[in-house]
Amino acid sequence: MTVADVVKRSTEFLARKGVPSPRVDAEHLIGKALGLTRLELYLHYDRPLDDAELAEIRELVKRRGGREPLAYILGEWGFRRLTLRVDERALIPRPETEVVVERCLALLAGVETPAVLDVGTGTGAIALAIADELPGSRVTAIDASADALALARENAERTGLRVEFLQHDLLEGLPRGPYDLVVSNPPYVEPDELTGLEPEVREWEPREALVGHGMTEGVARGAQAVLEPGGWLVLEVGDGTAEVISELLATLGFGAVAATRDLAGRDRVVEGTWA
Repeated sequence: MTVADVVKRSTEFLARKGVPSPRVDAEHLIGKALGLTRLELYLHYDRPLDDAELAEIRELVKRRGGREPLAYILGEWGFRRLTLRVDERALIPRPETEVVVERCLALLAGVETPAVLDVGTGTGAIALAIADELPGSRVTAIDASADALALARENAERTGLRVEFLQHDLLEGLPRGPYDLVVSNPPYVEPDELTGLEPEVREWEPREALVGHGMTEGVARGAQAVLEPGGWLVLEVGDGTAEVISELLATLGFGAVAATRDLAGRDRVVEGTWA
């Protein structure tokens, strides 16, 4: 059986299991088993596979057919200029969160050595991306989960980037600043929305990082006490909630409140400045 045969059969299997992008996922998984990139895979389409290679591919494809997230199976995932380790200890970094980083970089342009606080860091994606793309920044990242922090520290070591990681619960407020910018991708899925999510999210990603009623407001209120005058708060928000969160920030006293759309055209990032 050749690589081409296995790609075809794996794609058909994943499609029957309801995987949204069966061909792409099959290619990623087969590439992982063979130590090849997707591009290199195309150059080996006529290559016969031995029994050990076929067994490895079957196991990976079976896991994806069970709707385990592709990123968890691969063990790593791209985020902006970084490739991060990912597993069940934290949410998988998503494209919409890259827009959050873009807004942070834009707001901090011209600040020589900005102090940044990332609340609920997970894999460390936001904190590490800012440290990577804004040399001279002093980034602190917090999370209530010791497991998530361990993963974030592994990613800092992997990327060679310097971020201070602290275990800290939002119920205790935020670590003493002052900060030029507070950023967060807090849990914003409502409990009654959980059943409507894809199995990859609902059954595999950590629930405490998904569902958190009132967490966004908690971050906003906590930011009031630790931001420099003129500092910024940047929040990723749930689909359809940008207007409500914008009104919340305005009520709390934030100015220049604005929403930014993600790549799908949905208002996904809300920001405001603390005067």
